[in-house]
Amino acid sequence: MHVSHRSSHAFTNFHGRTPEGLVCLDRRGMLKASFAGLAGLTVPELLRARAEAAPTGGETRGRKSVILLWMAGGPSHIDTWDPKPDRPYENRGPFGVIQTSLPGVQICEHLPKQAAMLDKFTIIRSVDPRNSNHEPNKVFQTGNLAASPRTNPKGDLFPSIGSVVAKHHGANRPGMPPYVAFQKSRSHVAWAGYLGKQYDPFLAQQAARLPVYDLVGNNTGKVSGGNLFNMPLGLDQQRIYQRRSLLNEFDRLRTGLDLDGSMDALDTYSQQAVDMVLGDAAREAFDISREPAESRARYGDHLWCQQALLARRLVEAGVSYVTLDLSYHTASGTWDNHGIPGGVYGGISTGLRPLLPTFDHLLTTLVTDLEARGRLDDVLIIAMGEFGRTPQIGTQKSIDGRNHWPVVMSMCLAGGGYRHGQVIGASERDGGTIRERPVTPGDLAATIYRHMGVPLDTTYEDERQRPRYIVEHGSPLPELG
Repeated sequence: MHVSHRSSHAFTNFHGRTPEGLVCLDRRGMLKASFAGLAGLTVPELLRARAEAAPTGGETRGRKSVILLWMAGGPSHIDTWDPKPDRPYENRGPFGVIQTSLPGVQICEHLPKQAAMLDKFTIIRSVDPRNSNHEPNKVFQTGNLAASPRTNPKGDLFPSIGSVVAKHHGANRPGMPPYVAFQKSRSHVAWAGYLGKQYDPFLAQQAARLPVYDLVGNNTGKVSGGNLFNMPLGLDQQRIYQRRSLLNEFDRLRTGLDLDGSMDALDTYSQQAVDMVLGDAAREAFDISREPAESRARYGDHLWCQQALLARRLVEAGVSYVTLDLSYHTASGTWDNHGIPGGVYGGISTGLRPLLPTFDHLLTTLVTDLEARGRLDDVLIIAMGEFGRTPQIGTQKSIDGRNHWPVVMSMCLAGGGYRHGQVIGASERDGGTIRERPVTPGDLAATIYRHMGVPLDTTYEDERQRPRYIVEHGSPLPELG
């Protein structure tokens, strides 16, 4: 029988009755669906996973965390961090360069704030993006070259780095989700795959009030989200806990029914799920209005900047891994600057140029803020996309766009207690291929896992119960120290 609840409630976004690998055709399935009505399965399983991963004697895992600034669509390396000012226009593009705080190192003129404090950053100009694509964006967010659903039918099953951190590190504080994503499109973010849905990211849109932008980056003046922690009229905390007590009685009844233990998700971790929703830690972390006005003004009103501020609040509150989907568009992503006539993204001068000042501001503000608060050494910040763009400008009948270029790309890192103020690797004179020191997705994954204290020989099981290493063909970057 199909049951429909027309009114929204505090736990709507847990989708307790939405089939996710569960079909209610038997007794056990019906019991699962019934018990899931309060808070769903995802959050309790996530909380249990964190506790199982924690060492004996407590859940707190320290202060280390990661903020991934995902530039969905694939930013042009030549027009950001690897400029070619001495090359002809059709190669170098329309932008000039600016001298940075590192002698002899130049970056795009539209990143002046980062240029002034490049001693806080590491630029990698020799990242190898072979096999990487978008819609969905998997290879770099998993660290696995096989995670390419467009060419591999099982590409969606490789777990994201954030999901591995969620399982083997957990949240840094009880009552907080370990892996959070501000998602514009499901295809922009990697998921748990083989690890199970309990390690999927906690989607933050409904937990925080944020401005709504249209597909081309215009602020609509509307505000969405922030209703996850709201309880419906007539339902208070006491009634929630009374319902939890009733479920405990059902738990005792089902002990004799569920002999194979498949319902162990509905135990004390369901109580913790309730505590997370009703408790203060998560509610306050997602409430940007609690941030001092001076701090909010420093970040600014732009959607991406507010998400960056929330990312800082979340890692301080105990979240271990935060992904910001820096895109207005729900398709391939706002950084997909083809410049195709009639397209929505624009080219380099028309599409990329308006993005860079906002990105420059949010990136440097985040780094400066974390440093001022004494947290920069704990938080590893990574800014990157799926691949680079073609060395020649004006592809696909555009006058200034660049096409996909899964041959070489650039990225930048900050924080994490690592040695910065350096450039790793180099591309050839035209930016078309890697000249020296290739850096692979596996190298990036290994660097993140080392930062988070996840052993590099950790494994998970695939669909045939065969062990797979979380790092395949990679090692931590020794240049970072």
